[in-house]
Amino acid sequence: MRAPLSVVIPTLNAEAVLGPCLGALYEGVQAGLIRELIVVDGGSDDRTTEIAREVGADVIETAASRGGQLRAGCAAARADWLLVVHADTVLQEGWTEVVAAHLGQETAGYFRLRFDAGGVAGTWVAGWANLRARLFGLPYGDQGLLVRRDLYEAVGGYADIPLMEDVALAQALGRSRLVALDAVAMTSAEKYHRQGWLRRGARNLWTLARYFMGTGPERLAKAYRR
Repeated sequence: MRAPLSVVIPTLNAEAVLGPCLGALYEGVQAGLIRELIVVDGGSDDRTTEIAREVGADVIETAASRGGQLRAGCAAARADWLLVVHADTVLQEGWTEVVAAHLGQETAGYFRLRFDAGGVAGTWVAGWANLRARLFGLPYGDQGLLVRRDLYEAVGGYADIPLMEDVALAQALGRSRLVALDAVAMTSAEKYHRQGWLRRGARNLWTLARYFMGTGPERLAKAYRR
């Protein structure tokens, strides 16, 4: 019987964070869950692709657009289930038991978010993210996504857009087909430290609000990069 999971990771200059992300996935190899690891790189000029190849990942090189990268990676996947993880996210020990138990379900799943630093501010931001995901069915990409490939394809998959690809897919799946998994995805707080917890949190919320008001992802991405 073939392993049920294709793991898809989008990357762009992720040399500093990719190692821990891949290390946490080894638990899935030992458990017989992971059939293949697909790293979709958007044009890194560091050792990202070299690190990926060293662990036996299939590397796909595309333009730098996370939606497009994820769409390409999921299209190449061959397993029955897709597990999408960001390069700066580390699944915490025990995740394989939770994922294995979910594989008989019809729903897609996402992980509980936690930051690797940040104290009270990090706890508050992560708590809001987890509450938003539960109440509105809107997990962000750093919470990971576990979804059957046929369900993923039925709702149209990731849109080839530079921003909000995670929200667009969550909307397509619908709240009733998204559940919180009892496992933790630990993600990097580096961007929050650099930009400020309040500033970045407010910026993310405003970007989400503008998206729902109809602003296009390309325009949002341009403003987000500034």
